[in-house]
Amino acid sequence: SENDVGSCEVQIAILSKRISDITSHLKTHPKDVHTKYGLLKLVGRRRTFLKYVKKNNPAGYTNLVTSLKEKGLM
Repeated sequence: SENDVGSCEVQIAILSKRISDITSHLKTHPKDVHTKYGLLKLVGRRRTFLKYVKKNNPAGYTNLVTSLKEKGLM
């Protein structure tokens, strides 16, 4: 739902969108080192959430990954 911002699946989707936006920014500004470091932090945080979801809800993990791939966020 629109009010759900705390579940792992929603946080992964939000992080994936931010990662996509920052990646496109870095394509036009390749020397922006501070943004690169921020991107690495976001990727690490998303990886941690993905590990958690994969461990606790394998079916939800596969659904989440396929939906993110369909949207081009992964």
